[in-house]
Amino acid sequence: MTIRKIKSIKNAIYNIPLAEVLADAKHGDHTHFEVITCTITTTDGYEGTGYTYTGGKGGRAIFSLLEDEIKPGLIGQDASQIQQVWDRMYWGLHYVGRGGIVSFAMSAVDIALWDIKCKVLNKPLWQVAGGASNQTACYAGGIDLNFSQQKLLNNIQSYLNRGFHAVKIKVGKEDYLEDVARVEAVRNLIGPNIKFMVDANYSMSEQQAITFANAIEHLDITWFEEPTLPDEYEMYGRIAKSTSIPLAMGENLHTYHEFTYAFANSNLGFVQPDASNIGGITGWLEISALAKQHNIPVCSHGMHELHVSLLSSQAHAGYLEVHSFPIDEYTTTPLQLKDGKALAPNIIGVGVEFDSQLVTPHLVKSS
Repeated sequence: MTIRKIKSIKNAIYNIPLAEVLADAKHGDHTHFEVITCTITTTDGYEGTGYTYTGGKGGRAIFSLLEDEIKPGLIGQDASQIQQVWDRMYWGLHYVGRGGIVSFAMSAVDIALWDIKCKVLNKPLWQVAGGASNQTACYAGGIDLNFSQQKLLNNIQSYLNRGFHAVKIKVGKEDYLEDVARVEAVRNLIGPNIKFMVDANYSMSEQQAITFANAIEHLDITWFEEPTLPDEYEMYGRIAKSTSIPLAMGENLHTYHEFTYAFANSNLGFVQPDASNIGGITGWLEISALAKQHNIPVCSHGMHELHVSLLSSQAHAGYLEVHSFPIDEYTTTPLQLKDGKALAPNIIGVGVEFDSQLVTPHLVKSS
């Protein structure tokens, strides 16, 4: 039997500019995003690349954590024992981590190990992770709070022109009536047959969220995402009882236990784990299984080039977010749509191969 030990690890961080400034209600302006990669080589010649990303801050800390704290303890470990490697990282850094950048760093390692696992099996990720399908429902997720109403509508039209059957906009203006007007304008543009979500990026108080939700209930909103702080699990439950619009959240929950609190208290309609910050594919699949137990559709946040395979693999999948950070445009296989659904790549591995010619000009640091 082949011993598949980790022989070497190379980490890198890239600072990739956005085509224009994007803004939401809580994080302010985004001018770029960071991609942090982890490439693992095994003693029997397999190589896998994993990654995580940020909205433009914190990437150097994640790189340092990977390079200085995690990498030394991984050399010589069995790459085929993914759960064992995951547990070792988690408990080794639990005291200083319990989420945050530790979860981001763990995610990059875990995805690299899954890349190797899929290559050993000679299968694409969507088959290895569950195999339910090779496509998934999706929506275009705009970061557009700073757009004028006309620019917002033009942007939404561009999504429809690309073939999307569902769209999401940011809300969280100081005057909620401005948000209401923007939501009404978008619904008028897209008509009754396009799915429509709104996302406040936890910018509202409980009463503000209820007032806003009640004002847009007539517009057939698929979900109201992160109305308030993700830590306020019981508050989500109260908001959910005050509106007919389903609530969604999950991108800011970075541990399994945080999700258990959300499922127990928040009365969610959809849950949105992000493999970049929940401990990679291993962590994402754990939350997917938890969602299935609670009869809640599992969705995603960000990194659609990877999540497309995970969502496709799950029979209880909801919607893939096609994010405004276009990581896929820096890979060899940008995301493809067919009849409004996103197609999982049939690439052996996790399906994400970075194009060195495209990312190398944005390299900040590597090991």
